[in-house]
Parts: sequence; structure tokens; C-alpha cells
Amino acid sequence: MNEHSAQHPLLVRKNDESGCVKKTTLLIFLAKWLIKFVILAIFIAWAAFIFLFPLEFINDLFNNWILATEGTLFGITGSGFFLFSVPIFLIAFLAIAHLIISGEDDLHSKKKISKDPRFSLWTFPVLVDGPFGVVSAAEMIGIILFYLYIIWAVSIYTIRNFQSLSWFDIPSKEKSALMLEMTGARFAVVGLMCLAFLFLPVARGSVLLQFIHIPFEHATRYHVWLGHLTMLLFTLHGLFIVFAWAMQGRLLHELKDWKNLGIANLPGVISLSAGLVMWATSLPGVRRINFELFFYTHQLYVVFIVFFALHVGDFSMSMVAAGVFLFMLDRFLRFCQSRRTVDILSAACYPCGTVELVLSKPAKLHYNALGWVFLQIRDLSLLQWHPFSVSSCPLDGKNHISVLIKVLGKWTGKLNEYIMSISKEGPQSHQLLPPQSKISVSVEGPYGPASPYHLKYENLILVAGGIGISPFKAILRDILHHLQDSIPCLPKNVLLIWAVKKSDELQLLQTLDMESICPFFSEVLNLEIQTYVTRESEPPMEEGKVLEPLKVCVFDNSRKSRMSVLFGTGNIIWSGMYVMASTIGLVTVIWLLDSFYINPFNVTYWWYKGHLFLACMITSILLFGGFVIGLWHLWERRTSQDGEPKETNNVGLIEQQNEPRIHKNPGRNHYNINSFRYGQRPDFGGIFGSISERWGTVDIGVIVCGPSTLETSVARECRTHNLKRRENQPIFHFNNHSFDL
Repeated sequence: MNEHSAQHPLLVRKNDESGCVKKTTLLIFLAKWLIKFVILAIFIAWAAFIFLFPLEFINDLFNNWILATEGTLFGITGSGFFLFSVPIFLIAFLAIAHLIISGEDDLHSKKKISKDPRFSLWTFPVLVDGPFGVVSAAEMIGIILFYLYIIWAVSIYTIRNFQSLSWFDIPSKEKSALMLEMTGARFAVVGLMCLAFLFLPVARGSVLLQFIHIPFEHATRYHVWLGHLTMLLFTLHGLFIVFAWAMQGRLLHELKDWKNLGIANLPGVISLSAGLVMWATSLPGVRRINFELFFYTHQLYVVFIVFFALHVGDFSMSMVAAGVFLFMLDRFLRFCQSRRTVDILSAACYPCGTVELVLSKPAKLHYNALGWVFLQIRDLSLLQWHPFSVSSCPLDGKNHISVLIKVLGKWTGKLNEYIMSISKEGPQSHQLLPPQSKISVSVEGPYGPASPYHLKYENLILVAGGIGISPFKAILRDILHHLQDSIPCLPKNVLLIWAVKKSDELQLLQTLDMESICPFFSEVLNLEIQTYVTRESEPPMEEGKVLEPLKVCVFDNSRKSRMSVLFGTGNIIWSGMYVMASTIGLVTVIWLLDSFYINPFNVTYWWYKGHLFLACMITSILLFGGFVIGLWHLWERRTSQDGEPKETNNVGLIEQQNEPRIHKNPGRNHYNINSFRYGQRPDFGGIFGSISERWGTVDIGVIVCGPSTLETSVARECRTHNLKRRENQPIFHFNNHSFDL
């Protein structure tokens, strides 16, 4: 028999499997490309419609569309909903499909490294000083386009106002009042368009943010920018209208008016007042001085939305429904997740005024080394939630997650005092504390980027200020675990620059025993650590002197209460079902309301219909979304029974376990290069210049976690070196990991 006429069965099977894999991969690639194309087409058409909306031609088409659908089941409200909100919901549905098809990002596969470094609009800092903070080229383009739209829309509306009033032969004073009133109304229309975007960036677990790979801590900046712009437009709207009424002598009558048909003015006054209070307390100066004031007054967004719906009615509310509804979905899911209290496995108090908490989590809850969690400790405050970056990585252990907390304010001070009061010095501290000695914690998250971008660079520069070392401990652990477990890992050169005020903070990094994670890491990873102690001129301790031990307490974990998987980077299928079911439920509830109440009884009051529309949104979330959440809870409980691998309470994230530690000579430790410099601040110009010569023509990912001044300094150097770059020098890609509400 010819050797080519027959093949070994195993070889045939492997070839068939390989062919099937290739076909499946090709189909997935085509499906993802098609979904992206459809999403892009919908977004461009929707954005173009909004941009051209001020034109008289488009406005006439819109009015004709409204008139044509006035007698239908959903009426003009359905028309506005279809044109302004449905495109966002369609994009969300398609984004869910794309995320499900994509599955987990194949972070462990080798990615082809480009020989020539390339600029990225998202990581190239353009502005480093000013009211917007550090702004990338892509963000700058978005800001310019948005402000061009505002200028364009206001200009077009102003011209149209002049043209319409020129036909009327009325006294100049009355004409001026009408001009002010019409201009104020146009400001409201433009502000309405901004409001349509305002709530999208603060939906922390939004599928839209996951799809475009923007972490919520970055997206909050867009909410801040849009918030200032929206409130400016609404304030101008209110001022122009008030001045017009004052000129016509009907100010008091209009301010207290609550019309059955048309705009209800009193709810608008209440809504604008709530917005102004939120706006005033969110200004940077007020927020830094009194964060609690900002936090509590910002809960007035409920008052703002409720009375806004009463003010504008159901038609205008339908135009901004998508952003508000997705935020409400997000908020309800966060509420459901945070109802469960979480066990603290162990806690440690560092002498430098830092607390490390190790929390219990289920193995099914996924996160990455750049994650965030929000914590509420009810023994300290029933209302306050505080964000903290994760200091552990997913490969540390399946059933726990840790955070580092710097003692800076009243809340963190109370936490430190409480742990210190229940901890015991000496060997006794390793024993389990009695069940009554515990801390109940509620958790939201973990949040973070869909894929850890620190694994996308072969060369990394990590810049930390003080407690900003927390996410970089997680990043180093993640890289070391990848190396130890033989998982392909891109980072090969890592420079960690850490600036602290005093040397007692050095213990935060000394507790990271890298050789215990990967004994051979120095052979495959070029790691350099530069530590700057800015407020001490020389080391305060001699070699061999014992450092003050940590206060460690281990809590009873007999309840086995873990974090919920309802949120964060959890199951995309369940979260997608939650969004889709709630949205379909919204349309269903509105259909039932129109069919059996509004149309049969000829309900025409604008403010009342706006109230009903908002009630439909809440009802659909509670009924349809709540049903999915209930099923999600049952699925979580069933799959978690007997499915969690056992781990001891004595979690290994706090390696020191209260044993005395010896201060090591910086020149004799196990790191490749570990230098300590006292009384100095990092010279980023010299550091980046040296790196350019040593690493050559490569892409370098720069990640910063620290105060805004540190971000500004690093971003400025990235921009300078990129602009002055020669062919044989690297490109620095700026990324910040700081979170500022």
C-alpha cells in the first residue's frame, strides 16, 4: 500500500481537530469583526444625527417624524426613545454579544512584538497641566469635538432665533425678552444632549466600558468634565429664562407654576437647585477639603433626576433614557452585591500607618492585578464607601483578595484603631480571635480593566508615590507567578520607581518576598527598584537592627461569607442577561402602560407622564432585572457548594506574620538592582534619558500611581521624550492608575 494512501488514525484525528480549531477561530474572528462594524455604523449614524440636529432641515425631518407617529401606541415618546435611546441599547446588546464571543482574553498567549515602536493616541499625553489634568491625544480629540459641537449648536440656534424674531413687529423690549427665553430653551436642548452622555461613564460595571476597554477609574474623569459642561448649560438655561420672565413681569407666577400641559417650572427649579448644590460641592477645592460633604451632597442626583423628569415630561426624558437607565441598572446591581457582608480573613497594621486587609472571595469571582474595590465597614460608618486598589493578584490564591489602606482621615484612623485594639503582640497574635472579634465589611467590585494592560508591554516603568505601591505589588506578583507557572509573559524589563516620605514606609515592599514566589526570577526578569526617601537625609537604622513588628490578627472564618460574584469583572453572560432582560422589560412595561392606561384614559399631562416614564424604568429594573439577579444568586449558591478549594485561614499574603524583621543592607538583597536614595526626589528627565539609551528602540509602558503632581511630572517627561525622540530611542506610553472621585 502506498504510504500516502493511508494515515495513522491519531494523526488524522489531530489534523481534523486542528482544522476544526482553525475554522472556529476564523468564524469567531469574522463574527467579532461584523459586530464591531455594526456597532461603529450605529454609533456614527447616531452621533451624526445629534450633531446635525440643530440644523433646520434635520429639525424639520424630526418634527415630521414626531407628527407622523403622534397617534401610534407609543406616541411621540416612543419616537424620541427610538431615535435617541434605542441606538445606545443596541450598541450595549451587541457589546454583550462581542464580549461573550471573545470570552476571556488570551493573555497567556505569546503576542507578536513589533520591531518598531508605535505611537498610541490613548497613551500619548498632550496636556499635562490645566483644569483637565493629564489628557491623552485621543481624549483631546474628544474634548475638541465635544466643544465644537456645543459652539456649533448654540451658534446655529442663535441664528435661527434671530431669523424667527425678525418677522415679528413687536416692541424691542418684548423682542429682547423673547430672544432671551428662546435662547434659554436652546441651552436646555444642548444640555439635554450632554445629559444623555453624563451617566454612562459612572456605570462602574457597564458593558460599554468593558467593550471599549476603558476602566471606570479613567471614565470618571469624563463624568466630571461632562458634569461641569452640563451644569453650565442648564444654569445658563435657567438664568436666561428667569431674566426673560423678569423683563415681562411674570417671574413669581412662572417660578411657582406647575402646568398640566407643557413644561412644569417648579420641578425644574428644584432639579436645577439640586444640581447646583452637587456642582458647587464637587469643585476640586471643596472636594479636597471636605470629601464627606461632596459625597453626601452628590446623593442629590436622585432629586435631580426625579424632578427633571417632572419638569421636562416623558418626551424629553425618553431622549436621555439610555444613559440614565444603564446607570440605574448598575446602581441596583451594586446595591444587591453590597448587601452581603464579607469575612476578613486577617488584618495587619504596619508601623508606618498602613492597614492590610485580606478578604474572602469565591473562586468564580475574577479580577486582575489592576483591580479596585469599594469597601464599607458598618461599624465605622453606615454610609461611607471608600475605593482601594487591590494589592494581590489572581494567581496568589483563588479564595482571597487583599488591599492596602493608608491611614489618612477619620475613617481610616478608626479602622486602624479598631484593629490595633483587638490585635495582640507576640506569638499569641497568630491564634484565631474569638467570633465576636470581627469586622463586617461590605464590598463593591472588584472593578478594573477587562484585560490587564501591564502584561501588554515587554518593557515597564512603574512609578509609585507612597501608598501607590499597592497596585505595583500586585503587578510584580502577577509577573512572578506567570514566570513560576511557565505562563507566557511579555514583561522582561521592569523599572520600579518608588518615592516615600520616610523610611518606615519601606516595609510595605520589603514584605514582598519575590524569591518565595519565583526563586529563579532574576534569571529571566531584569528588575530594577529605585527607592527615594524624600524627607530623610540618611538611613535611620543600621544594618542588623530589628524593625518594629507588625500587629497581625487572624479572624474566625467559620461563616465562610465571601464576596458576591454579581459585579465587577464577573460573569458576562449573567450581566448581559440582566441588561437585556431589564431593557426588554422597560419596553414591555411602557407598552402595558400605554395600552391600558395612558391611551384609553387620554392622559396628557406632561409632568405626570414624565413621572410615569421614570416609574416604568424603576419597575422594569426591580421586576425583570431583579428576577435575573435572583436566578444569578441561585446559580452562584449551587455552583459554590462543595466547589471551593480549601484554604487555610492563615493566608500567605501577609508573609511576615508578625515575626521581627531585620533591616537589610540595600546592596546585599536579592533583587537584580535595588538602590535607596535619601533626601532626593526622582529626576525623571535623567531616568528616562538613561532608560532610552539602555533599552533602545522599544515600546515602554509607563504606569503611574500617586498624587497628581507625580502624574504631571511623569506625563511631562513622557511627552518631552516622545516629541524629541530619535529613531533609535523608545516610545513611552503613559498610563495612570490613580482614582479620584
